[in-house]
Amino acid sequence: MSAKVQDVNAIEKDVFVGLKDEQTVLKATRSILTLFTHILVGIIVGVCFLFGLRNETQSVTDQHVLLCVFGYQLLMAEAILAMAPDSWLSTLNLKHKKLLHWIMQVLGSLLALIGSFIKILDKNQHWNTLHGQFALVAMVFTSVSLVNGLTSLYAFELRRFLPGLLSKLTHICFGVVGFLTASISLIYGFQKNSFRNWATSDLTDIIIILTAVFTAFVIINPFITFYGRFRGAINK
Repeated sequence: MSAKVQDVNAIEKDVFVGLKDEQTVLKATRSILTLFTHILVGIIVGVCFLFGLRNETQSVTDQHVLLCVFGYQLLMAEAILAMAPDSWLSTLNLKHKKLLHWIMQVLGSLLALIGSFIKILDKNQHWNTLHGQFALVAMVFTSVSLVNGLTSLYAFELRRFLPGLLSKLTHICFGVVGFLTASISLIYGFQKNSFRNWATSDLTDIIIILTAVFTAFVIINPFITFYGRFRGAINK
């Protein structure tokens, strides 16, 4: 073997090792961010549960907080994270991941909608605050995403009636908007005097920041997936 060929092989080997190292770093970074997001979810949900259970008997508002936070910020957040490349369901095949994603989405959506409706029935004036207005948007998009999730789950079977790509793109879009507006509504809920007086203003500000951070981390992967599929459809 000539010296020139050996040099080429050495360069190719170095490039391969470099790419492998970059992939390892990228995978490790994704895993750390995913773990960090799970921790933030636990913190926010835990704080909300402590607030909702602070009294021996839960009021309608307490029940509203517990159901909506458990539905949106826990189950729906985990349903979204389950579809990430390095999710806690990464050992399962795509079919089973989608099934568990759908189950968590259904349970989360139902709990969040029930939590919203019991508060609606408890009030005489509705959607006159930013908390309520964003909650209404979240309810609408969550309901649509819940139905749309079925068409996305059975996209292959329904491909003759509804393009699979359209079903998946709209499901991602509706789900992200529903979850994002639910988090914004929660942030405005944190600003209410009842929560600030319980948690103190300084802690409330920290919780609001952590909620914004974990919301951004949760929706990063759906945004990337949406962009990739949308761009792929345009380039075809």
